[in-house]
Parts: sequence; structure tokens; C-alpha cells
Amino acid sequence: MSVCDRIIVPLDVPTQAEALTLIDALPEVSFWKVGLELFVSSGPSILSELKTRQKRIFLDLKFHDIPNTVAGACRSAAQYQVDLLTIHATCGRRALKDAQTALVETAGEQAPKLIAITLLTSLNSRDLAFDLKIPVELPEYALQMALLAKESGLPGAVCSPHEAAQLRSVCGSEFLLVCPGVRPAWSEAGDQRRAMTPGEAIKAGADYLVIGRPITASEDPGAAFQRICEEIEG
Repeated sequence: MSVCDRIIVPLDVPTQAEALTLIDALPEVSFWKVGLELFVSSGPSILSELKTRQKRIFLDLKFHDIPNTVAGACRSAAQYQVDLLTIHATCGRRALKDAQTALVETAGEQAPKLIAITLLTSLNSRDLAFDLKIPVELPEYALQMALLAKESGLPGAVCSPHEAAQLRSVCGSEFLLVCPGVRPAWSEAGDQRRAMTPGEAIKAGADYLVIGRPITASEDPGAAFQRICEEIEG
């Protein structure tokens, strides 16, 4: 897999028309993320458009509900034949297991890889302690959520690149790590509170990097994407 294929670009736009404009402007991008805003706006038709263009899809809906509901949602999502699908680890062990089982029973070997959100990268240690009232240090919390996912049969997790090295060490080389909160040194951090450069994130153990605004908000998105690829390779 090339370095460029490890970069997932989010389609964080409100309409399908805007999404298609961005996709067509970046033909070199092979992996796209569809999140809540776009999916609520366009429904599964945007996934069909991506499939037509032979793109890989990260359907980032972050399921978070009781076991029966997330299992049903996963059965429904399996029909879209996406590559990655997200669920919050805080759903709990039973919900994680039921969701994973539902995907495999529905789609078999073609099932999306269900990956667990450990902690949103917009949150930091202070938020965890003071707002969420969780009396655990942030790195330990992220690790425990990743281990819960692994023990529940999930193949991977979403984590900040700051936690990637520890998760890779403990969870093993086969456990998939997808890292948002990745920003080149020349870009603004935005609302990411635990960011790291692309090269640093790969060295820390990330399998895939989610990089949005440094590419999509650039005056020349194609050049920005290529610059990031070259920085990682260099």
C-alpha cells in the first residue's frame, strides 16, 4: 500500500453536489470519509457515487446505542459494502460484540471493518476529568477503550496519534489504528486538541490518517495532498 493510500480525506460538506465536486477535484485520493453531516443530507447515494468511482469508503457514523439497536444498524450498514464503519467503545462490551456479530453474519468476509472510537480528538485531559468526570488519565482511558474493543472481537480502533504508539504496543501489529487529529506543521490545528504531523503519526503506529482541512480548504487541494504524501515519504 502506498503512502497516499493511507490518507483518508473527509467529505465534511453539507451537500452531495459539493462532495462530488471535491471528489472529482482530487482524483488521486483513493479513500474518502463520509460522516454524519453528509450522510444525513444525501443518504446512501453518496456511497454509490464513491463506489462508481472505485473509491474506498470510511462510513463514520459513530454508532452509540443499546446492543439491539447498534446490531440492527450494522446489519443495515453492511449492505453499503463500505470499508470502515465506526462505533463508540462506550456502548459497552455486549453492544460491541453484538454489532460485530451482526456485521459478520450479514456480510461475511465482505463485512466492513468495525472500529471503535476511543475518545474524540476534540477532547483533552481536562475535558475528560472535569466535564466527563472520568478519573483516569487520558492515555490510560484510550488504551482501555481500545482493549475493550479488541476483547469484543473488533479489528481496530480510532485514536489520537498521541495514543497510537501505546495502543500499537499493547494491542499488537494486526489491530487497525485510524488516526484523526493529524495536521501538517504548516496548517492550522482547527478544533483538534490532540494533533500530530502525518509523519509523526505514521511513526507512532497509525495505519490510516484522517486529514481534512489542510487538504480540502487549501487553495490547491491536489498540491496540498501531494505535499503531505511527500512529507510522509521523506
